[in-house]
Amino acid sequence: MTFTWPEFYFVRHGQTDWNAEGRYQGSKDIPLNAIGRGQADKNGALLRDLLVRSGRSVSEFDWYVSPLGRARETMERIRACFTGPLPAITTDPRLTEISFGVHEGHLHTELASGAMAIAGERDASFWYFRPPRGESYDDLALRITEFGRGLSRRAIIVSHGGVLRVLRRLIEDFPPDRAVNWFPPQDSVVHFADGRATLYPAGASWDD
Repeated sequence: MTFTWPEFYFVRHGQTDWNAEGRYQGSKDIPLNAIGRGQADKNGALLRDLLVRSGRSVSEFDWYVSPLGRARETMERIRACFTGPLPAITTDPRLTEISFGVHEGHLHTELASGAMAIAGERDASFWYFRPPRGESYDDLALRITEFGRGLSRRAIIVSHGGVLRVLRRLIEDFPPDRAVNWFPPQDSVVHFADGRATLYPAGASWDD
């Protein structure tokens, strides 16, 4: 049974050392680095400005975060950009990043020639590729769909790049090959509404 996603704003966590090194991170709890903390701060200021621009109050949104530390710190830094009372944060394990199983911690380039195709070189079948002791993007889509069915109103979500790939497939009907090869930004706020996503890079001017 299909359902309609409510409007929501999505922020991917900021950079970690493993991101910078090009390592598969997945469900490993790797912390933000200095660049990532700066990205989170800028994304918080951008989200605040986007809500002001749209005439929305923070109280109109439920706030959700992945349980992994890099997402939780990103959320806290985002919320520090707002004044006044904020809704409580719901930590939802369904927002955890896709698990790459035995491949977590390995460099993307180390596995590209055989064990796991690198982003930019994947075909549509990668949507269903499940590494040993890991998940496929199709597996991830099942838990993200379950999460989405439980959303009763607008939301602000801080999670991961794999989750954002899946959301664009589920909501915008990205073809599988496009979804698994798209590079999710860490310096942007993504606004989902009416079946499409709008990406707002932090630091840009969004005055009409």
